[in-house]
Amino acid sequence: MVKLTLIARVTDGLPLAEGLDDGRDVPDADFYKQQVKALFKNLSMRQNDASRMSIETGPYIFHYIIEGHVCYLTMCDRSYPKKLAFQYLEDLKNEFERVNGSQIETAARPYAFIKFDTFIQKTKKLYQDTRTQRNISKLNDELYEVHQIMTRNVQEVLGVGEKLDQVSQMSSRLTSESRIYADKAKDLNRQALIRKWAPVAIVLGVVFLLFWVKAKIW
Repeated sequence: MVKLTLIARVTDGLPLAEGLDDGRDVPDADFYKQQVKALFKNLSMRQNDASRMSIETGPYIFHYIIEGHVCYLTMCDRSYPKKLAFQYLEDLKNEFERVNGSQIETAARPYAFIKFDTFIQKTKKLYQDTRTQRNISKLNDELYEVHQIMTRNVQEVLGVGEKLDQVSQMSSRLTSESRIYADKAKDLNRQALIRKWAPVAIVLGVVFLLFWVKAKIW
């Protein structure tokens, strides 16, 4: 069965819509939603990921498609047919593009298209029972193939993102530290100049003061 459905913008990971009633029968639903958000973040950092992928996580599996800078993702039981999961996502994609396509790039706040939940719930009901004639026909549709879609493990996928995060954090830390060292170097140079020229300045000041006093007396 379809358990969770989320839609996000790939360029920055901004969540655009989700199934509001999703996850009620999923233990640790919040844990899996956090995994989805981490996946969206990773997708926003990497430009060459496959446009369609399945990702195993515990007793479930994420399926996603990316089209027009938008990621459509669902989490299903592992036993749920992969072909139906991707056809479900295709239906969501087609309707989301039709209704909200012109506003996707300008959306500025999370869940800007939360009203799309109505269509998500309606469509999900159509796909829940794999034994209906409609879904059996979709399973037998030889024109829609999913065998080529890669399946990976969630730790493997998130691990790649974590390494990228670590590289990014290390780069930021090195940049920050180099600025600190540069500032310290400037301070040391300034102090060295003061120590070098301060005695000369004092001597010149005393000489100038003596000449000034002498001129006043005479």
